[in-house]
Amino acid sequence: MAKSGPNGAVARSIREGTRQRIVEAAVQTIKERGFAATSARAIAATGGFNQALVFYHFGSMNDLLVAALDHTSTVRMARYRAAIDSVDTLPALLAVASEAYREDLAGGHIKVLAEMIAGASAMPELGPEIAARMQPWIAFTEEAVVRVMAGSSLGPLVPSRDLAFAIVSLYLGAAMLSHLAGDPEPAESLFRTGTRVSPLFELVTLRGSVDV
Repeated sequence: MAKSGPNGAVARSIREGTRQRIVEAAVQTIKERGFAATSARAIAATGGFNQALVFYHFGSMNDLLVAALDHTSTVRMARYRAAIDSVDTLPALLAVASEAYREDLAGGHIKVLAEMIAGASAMPELGPEIAARMQPWIAFTEEAVVRVMAGSSLGPLVPSRDLAFAIVSLYLGAAMLSHLAGDPEPAESLFRTGTRVSPLFELVTLRGSVDV
């Protein structure tokens, strides 16, 4: 029976704090060592706790890795939402996305995601978990697409869900290639090109049709 009252609340707080510490250690270990070297022992060494705690609180490495992905995704979603929720033009959206991408790269978030995707080949059960966690990002991107394309001549022609899926896929592809090559410049160049041509694209297609 679960404890109630002040003592139960304290126990829950301690338990949640320990779980959070383990998750953060897992994220840090993936950033520093990569997926292949992220074991319970390595995570425990990073966090400075007994590796038995990993299995006590999460049951399996798979469960912990999924929790680690949830953690980093939640942190980044909050950052993206705060930055993008008030954006309603394509140039502004690209500028925010470019800055957030650089933050993702510098903070190691892209490495965590890329390592998890690569690791799914060794742990196939991770694949569906990772794919499921892309759905909120697609939905979030769709919200931004709908807002930016409001009143656009392309709006009725391009399904917003399809466009959101394409954008997230492009982002993931750029992230994976940057990680594999160890060179973020091609992705940075893509953002710069998009930012440069987006005002013209917006003028022609997003703010009214062109007479022909």
